Amino acid sequence: MALSQAEVLSGLAELVNEETGISTGDVQLDKSFSDDLDIDSISMMTIVVNAEDKFGVKIPDEEVKNLITVGDAVNFIVSANA
Repeated sequence: MALSQAEVLSGLAELVNEETGISTGDVQLDKSFSDDLDIDSISMMTIVVNAEDKFGVKIPDEEVKNLITVGDAVNFIVSANA
């Protein structure tokens, strides 16, 4: 079943919160993982692995560097899950 953008954003916000303690309300589509949310590469990889498990998608390592904003990650997961 395809996931909606809102479902993925909500789930991703939970994963970010679990890993970093950042409020789920701060995880918005236009926020940059590194610049706005101050997530380092190690935490980002943990979030990616957890997102793969949660959403049943594979996010190749070479694709992770293209996930600059929360919206990039949400759109990737939605399209990979379609």
